[in-house]
Amino acid sequence: MYPELGQLALILALILAVLLSVVPLVGSLTGRDSLQAFARPLTTGMFVFVGLAFVVLTHAFLTDDFSVAYVANNSNSMLPWYYKFSAVWGGHEGSLLLWILMLTGWTMAVAIFSRRLPAVMISQVLSVLGMVSVGFLLFIVVTSNPFDRLLPNVPADGADLNPLLQDFGLIVHPPMLYMGYVGFAVAFAFAIAALINGRLDAAWARWSRPWTTVAWAFLSIGIALGSWWAYYELGWGGWWFWDPVENASLLPWLSGTALMHSLAVTEKRGVFKSWTVLLAIVTFSLSLLGTFLVRSGVLTSVHAFASDPERGTFLLALLALTILASLMLYAFRAPVVHVRSRYGSLSREIFLLLNNVLLVAATLLVAVGTLYPLVLDFFELGKISIGEPFFNLTFSPLAVATGLLLGVGTFSRWKKTDAGWLARKLLWPLAVSVLLSTAVMIVYGGFKPWAFLGVFTAVWVTTATFWDLWDKSSSKKGRIHGLKRQSRSYYGMVLGHLGLALTMAGATVVSNYGIERDVRMVPGDVAEVGDYQFLFVDIGERRGRNFTAQYGTFEIMLDGKRIAELHPEKRQYAVGMSVMTEADIDAGLFRDIFVAVGERISDNAWAIRLQYKPLIRWLWLGALFMAAGGFLAISDRRYRIRERATESRASSAPSSPAQPGSQGAAGAVS
Repeated sequence: MYPELGQLALILALILAVLLSVVPLVGSLTGRDSLQAFARPLTTGMFVFVGLAFVVLTHAFLTDDFSVAYVANNSNSMLPWYYKFSAVWGGHEGSLLLWILMLTGWTMAVAIFSRRLPAVMISQVLSVLGMVSVGFLLFIVVTSNPFDRLLPNVPADGADLNPLLQDFGLIVHPPMLYMGYVGFAVAFAFAIAALINGRLDAAWARWSRPWTTVAWAFLSIGIALGSWWAYYELGWGGWWFWDPVENASLLPWLSGTALMHSLAVTEKRGVFKSWTVLLAIVTFSLSLLGTFLVRSGVLTSVHAFASDPERGTFLLALLALTILASLMLYAFRAPVVHVRSRYGSLSREIFLLLNNVLLVAATLLVAVGTLYPLVLDFFELGKISIGEPFFNLTFSPLAVATGLLLGVGTFSRWKKTDAGWLARKLLWPLAVSVLLSTAVMIVYGGFKPWAFLGVFTAVWVTTATFWDLWDKSSSKKGRIHGLKRQSRSYYGMVLGHLGLALTMAGATVVSNYGIERDVRMVPGDVAEVGDYQFLFVDIGERRGRNFTAQYGTFEIMLDGKRIAELHPEKRQYAVGMSVMTEADIDAGLFRDIFVAVGERISDNAWAIRLQYKPLIRWLWLGALFMAAGGFLAISDRRYRIRERATESRASSAPSSPAQPGSQGAAGAVS
């Protein structure tokens, strides 16, 4: 009975989504407040029914209801309860339901936290989100029902969850990633609503900016968690492989970063309006592209959930419809936007524009490198592989150029910046960056051109950020007062830029100075990696709840002194007899020591992978800094105060249709 209740809940949610996409939109276009008033109740109902379906599916997993096909294919009675819970999104149907839950959750959040927005705008935003929900709810109901039954032939036990997914990473990584993916739907909805009513002004940018920043922060955490999960779980010690599905998450992150910066310029200076709207459309379209790649069957990967052509066709049609409809609306409405602002060649506007150009170029580069082999294969024009060498060679210069521009742009001013003044400002940060980068090369034992460029860029961004903070904290009442005077938005920017610097430093150092060795060892052998000695003490066995494992004992020594003991495992799972490698890591802020047990070569000999990973933790620490900066920025009080100012001025102004390109009251505050 419960599975049928879940299926009914999804159908009811689909009906409410259709009503949400039509009724408030008609009300906003015809000026009928009674129809616009339906937006929030319909949003609430849609979220409740999707939430009910998700609860029903979770209950089926926790109670081992193997009459449900999806549960039987992705769970097992021996699975620990926390893996049963995360198995809800361990396959195609459940992950899609989680996606829709996130989408309706974001829609509900917009309905709750946007009560100060004009009724016309919020009705249109919620209607657009309703249209997106219709597409995905129709997809799950028609092609991917998670509640299909296996009656009357109910299996006694389940086929088990993929052993790769029986990990803490599955519990946290997909929800964070989906929060980012789906969150960009809100930025997309605001952009489409702005095009519909012609309100491409600073107020629109201010309304859209916090939602975009939150989505970007969640996506940053999701990508970092995926990288960390691959690093310790797959047994090879890599943190980024340029896998097409990894790239699918990187694409909206890059364009979303450009969108955040473009929104800042639109909010503060009223320029880049059309460009900002286009970025919002592109960013959400790239999120949909990632969904298509993972669930269409065009990829074979541990990330890929579906291989049904019908599902791929449906998603491709949804992607094409979204892109074509939004770009047609953009083509009709965006050209009428007029911008009167002027700015000089060294102004902050120019540096942010160049920042956008580089980020979009990086996005196009990753997109071409990811999709080109798939297109060739689809049209049977041959098979090629574009992997790490190509992306490292082409993406790294763009990343370095972006960091260098960021450091210069930090000191620039809005409208106009004097060239001589800017050069003097950059002199000391430049000197400090060169000295510190040279010191890092000496510490790690050798000069490498790309290593120096990467480290210099990271140090340059850090130095410029702290130098700017020092300048801004200058006050007659003392530095502490000057620091307190800065806004949360500014400190969010500081954290974000420092996070980028940490990630760049970690990626550069570990890529150029990390050491990997694959060795044959028997108990009693000692192997050296850099300055560290690895003593293979013994091999033993243990039994887990649903697996047996052979585990090694390794003592790690530095300068003859024991610093750690590691126990990597080789696991064999009872269901399916799958074999998995579980590495063990001695983690530190400045380096990781990584040991993984490979195949048994003979009775006593094993293939062992030993690695020294300097600064690798900085990769994920930097992502956390960036995400924390995003969350701090959206707590800035101006998003609340100016919204009230906009509302009060709007209520006192005569009612008239907004003209394309007109600036609202909040725009005058900027």
